[in-house]
Amino acid sequence: MKKIKIGFVGCGCISSIYLKNLTQMFKEVEIIGVCDLIRERAEKAVAEYNIPKLYEDMYELFCDPEVDIVLNITRPYEHYEVTKQALLHGKHVYTEKPLSPDLNEARELVKLAKEKGLMLGGAPDTFMGSGIQTCRHLIDNGFIGAPIGGSASFISRGPEDWHPDPEFVYQYGGGPMFDMGPYYVTALINLLGAVDTVSGMTQISYPKRPILSEKKYGTVMDVEVPTYVMGTMSFQSGAVANIFTTFDVSNMSGGTKLEIYGSEGSIVVPDPNTFDGEVLLKRGRSKEVISMPRIFNYSENSRGLGLADMAKALQSGRDFRANSEQQLHVVEVMSAFYTSSEKNEFVKIESPYERKAPMKTTELVGILEE
Repeated sequence: MKKIKIGFVGCGCISSIYLKNLTQMFKEVEIIGVCDLIRERAEKAVAEYNIPKLYEDMYELFCDPEVDIVLNITRPYEHYEVTKQALLHGKHVYTEKPLSPDLNEARELVKLAKEKGLMLGGAPDTFMGSGIQTCRHLIDNGFIGAPIGGSASFISRGPEDWHPDPEFVYQYGGGPMFDMGPYYVTALINLLGAVDTVSGMTQISYPKRPILSEKKYGTVMDVEVPTYVMGTMSFQSGAVANIFTTFDVSNMSGGTKLEIYGSEGSIVVPDPNTFDGEVLLKRGRSKEVISMPRIFNYSENSRGLGLADMAKALQSGRDFRANSEQQLHVVEVMSAFYTSSEKNEFVKIESPYERKAPMKTTELVGILEE
């Protein structure tokens, strides 16, 4: 079976792990070429990973008949236009999160892909890693009884003390909910199923923020998006979960948390921005907390796993897990927190969502199941 050829649009910070994994870990794909608005980034990728082609721009990439799937790893506010143009040129697309920061644009992309018979999917794919897949196995097999609810939080002072170019995080498409929320909401729906109703409250705590990293130290950024977001989700299953994301405050007991509560026990889920991490189980009224063994592959940083799964689906005709239905559901949930806060009302979620099959352990890491 021939390898699926991938074309990169964007060679920024996150591209390095994709480049590494798609050339070294996943055996059924091949990077055929790359492009970036800053040509030096693309040249570096070509040289370091021995990539055959360097495109002048994304349109040259889209017109290359050798490209099977376009990997869109541009900035969040660029996702929509890049993905749309790739679809219009007849390419399957895998995009970094979010699908689009705008719900109507996200809906348009899903509709366009369906009309053209093209695959569309994207990040995050951390839910496919050993940590969250182990949690799903435990929940699906009754280790905590009937799921009742959950609690998620990402608490940080923001990335401006380490990120060389943090401005985009505070512009349209950024903020803690759209930057980090996709990991948490994606994990929650993979563990608890589709969301039915949402409520939320948001605010901008600091309208201006200084960059503290070396490259642009002292530059003041305008904040365009909410940086303190609290929400509640009612799931179709009857479970209820809360989520809190912020770039405004320091946390005294660790900045990330994801827990699932059931009628007969609770689970501490690993950081959903990772592929592994400790899974803790507490049963009934027992005081004992059990560290559970992870029982699936992909415990290291395996970004690109969702793309490899999509490529396998393109070869075999089966479903793939990090699909656009999931991405759209996550975008609608995140958008609903903002809408609920603005209108002071509950928001009904309209997009359908069904969990795909859990991961299967294969003999060789990097080779996905048929």
